[in-house]
Amino acid sequence: MRTLCSSTLIGEFFVIGFAALVAMKDPGLSMATVWTVSGIAMLLCLLLCGVATRPSGVVLGWALQVALIASGLVVPMMYFLGAVFAALWWASVHFGRKIEEARARFAAQAAEAGPPADAA
Repeated sequence: MRTLCSSTLIGEFFVIGFAALVAMKDPGLSMATVWTVSGIAMLLCLLLCGVATRPSGVVLGWALQVALIASGLVVPMMYFLGAVFAALWWASVHFGRKIEEARARFAAQAAEAGPPADAA
């Protein structure tokens, strides 16, 4: 699960950075505000990579997805990109858990079978 979730979060890191470049063109926003908010979101993406397998990490990841969709208020294309990354986040969590369950099942089967016999 960690690999899938981290890949999604790193992709979001770059999308947030590019969205900040677009948001800088808005005359109603100061550059400091854009980069402070974007920087916090980008830092959160990196920090979540480390805790993505914990339940609190998954919840924070969902909060990040909601914030990414809400950023469409400033950069309208983010409605679409936020929805895409929310779907990727769901897939990462869902299929990541299935992969972990399968690995645990295979490890248990291998432990029951005992050590492999020597071929020599």
